[in-house]
Amino acid sequence: MASLVPLKEKKLMEVKLGELPSWILMRNFTPSGIAGAFWQGYDRYYNKYINARKGSISGITMVPAAYVVFSYCISYKELKHER
Repeated sequence: MASLVPLKEKKLMEVKLGELPSWILMRNFTPSGIAGAFWQGYDRYYNKYINARKGSISGITMVPAAYVVFSYCISYKELKHER
C-alpha cells in the first residue's frame, strides 16, 4: 500500500531506501534552509532537555560531552602516533 504522506514531508527515519535519493533532492540547501534546519534542531533540543518540566543538569552536560568526543575524533591520528 502506498504511503499517504507526501515524500517531502516525511522524516528521515520514515523514508525507504529506494526513496532516499529523491528525498535528499527535495531538501532545501539554500543558506536560509540550512539555518532553518539548525534552528529547528536547536529548538527541539532546547524544548526536550533544557526547557523540560523536570529538567536536570544532563541537558546542559550533553553539549560539552559531545564537544570532547568530537575533539578526540578529530585529533585521533595525532594521539595514535604519540604512543
